Amino acid sequence: MIELKGIYKWVNTGNNRTFLLKDINLSIKEGEFISIMGPSGSGKSTLLNVIGMLDEFDEGEYVFMNEPVHKLKEKQRAALYKQYIGFVFQAYHLIDELTVYENIETPLIYQDIKSSDRKAMVADILDRFNIVGKKDLFPTQLSGGQQQLVGIARALIANPRLLLADEPTGNLNSKQGEEIMDLFSQLNKDGVTIIQVTHSEKNAAYGSRIINLLDGRVEK
Repeated sequence: MIELKGIYKWVNTGNNRTFLLKDINLSIKEGEFISIMGPSGSGKSTLLNVIGMLDEFDEGEYVFMNEPVHKLKEKQRAALYKQYIGFVFQAYHLIDELTVYENIETPLIYQDIKSSDRKAMVADILDRFNIVGKKDLFPTQLSGGQQQLVGIARALIANPRLLLADEPTGNLNSKQGEEIMDLFSQLNKDGVTIIQVTHSEKNAAYGSRIINLLDGRVEK
């Protein structure tokens, strides 16, 4: 599903080049549940953003679903992202001016899915996440755990094949965090490939494989 070969990403400041990712070689199969771990500043989020096509890289090759991402134009990459990838952020990234319902519906509008189909899909996921009663509330009226659920519902609404999660339980209490991780386990059993960035050993253990990063490199 994912092949990263010799991926480098750097920033230049004056005459200095700071490497964010160094010679990353990774193979991820469909159906895996991967946990990426490492200290702060090790490149975890950068790697996730490169995989999710939110960040570009400076050198190397990236093949996703047999498509050479490094050769695609931005528009083609965006189309690939919309079709296959869902993203869950630590800070939820919900739109405060939109209700729960509208937040979840947003990705479908970008995909030109017609109104009646959108209604059915949103109703279905509200039901699945037990948040039907919250659909007309705004994000600020929800607890952290509820906001994260809405964020995950939004990421899953378009049935992505790959779910990327950046510290998905970072702002939650332990019970809420456990519920989110159990949900991820279930999604993975249902066939969704998951890559999560986490500081938590406990959360990492939900994955089938742990990748450790240090100073932008994968530790062997």
